[in-house]
Amino acid sequence: MEKSDYLRLYQQMVLIRRIEEKCAELYQQGKIGGFLHLYIGQEAVGVGAVAAMKPQDHIITAYRDHGIALAVGMEAGVMMAELLGKATGSSGGKGGSMHLADVSKNFWGGHAIVGAHLPLATGLALSFQYQHNDSVIICMMGDGATNIGYFHESLNLSKVWKLPVVWMVENNQYGMGTAIERASAVSEIRQKAEGYAMESARVDGMDVLAMKDAAAAALEHARSGKGPFFLEAITYRFRGHSMGDPERYRKPDEIKKWQEDDPIGRYHDHLTKKKIAAAKELEAIEAQVEEETAAAVRFAEESPNPAPEALWENIYA
Repeated sequence: MEKSDYLRLYQQMVLIRRIEEKCAELYQQGKIGGFLHLYIGQEAVGVGAVAAMKPQDHIITAYRDHGIALAVGMEAGVMMAELLGKATGSSGGKGGSMHLADVSKNFWGGHAIVGAHLPLATGLALSFQYQHNDSVIICMMGDGATNIGYFHESLNLSKVWKLPVVWMVENNQYGMGTAIERASAVSEIRQKAEGYAMESARVDGMDVLAMKDAAAAALEHARSGKGPFFLEAITYRFRGHSMGDPERYRKPDEIKKWQEDDPIGRYHDHLTKKKIAAAKELEAIEAQVEEETAAAVRFAEESPNPAPEALWENIYA
């Protein structure tokens, strides 16, 4: 990696963190409606995974999708406009927080129904196989999605057909408010891949460089024709499941312990200790992110609402 590559990872993680913090403020002000699931604490997973992708690769995820949208290159202003329901948003203000998508960037969305995007990832991977190209799709999901039927159906067919897909679980320790050990027969989620004779691995999802390396290895496995790969990233969300989460199921000490291993702070220390970047350079990036965040909010708030006739656009019947 060049120095610019290292700094790019830092810029992306800081941007996601600051945008998400701003989203929380706007939600509390009533400017963002519906549900809002923040990515704070999990930045290294999405940024590391996307950094490992090649231009022809694709990605799809669940409803905690803001971080992935920014990592693939969606403009912060366009994303923020979508959250505020404005016409300039990525889906014209019709999708909102849980349905961010940009097909031009091979980003197939945010999906609100738990696990519903797994069969879509299987279908996309099948299309790559039909086209005889070397594209791979990363399908990101939460640990809770591994307990439902879609999960088993999708993993089974992907292995039977040796599809180019990387199943990536963001194990943030909880499915909504339920701890893994209370909902899953195995707490080491990657073991579920063994039932389908599928290669798997676990990675520290709080380390962006480890995440990038693990994702790169998984992508190349799937790209080589060996079939799907299952990657479990161990991470933690610092905020509630959604903005309406009272968080009665975990203690403040637990959150504090994970926050001490903050992926951004950890990467900051790595860059400075290894003399890859000076603290002042990182401060300059943080200042630039503040400006970009403020500009994104201005763009969203000043954008028009969708016109009434837009209700009838892009529908089947």
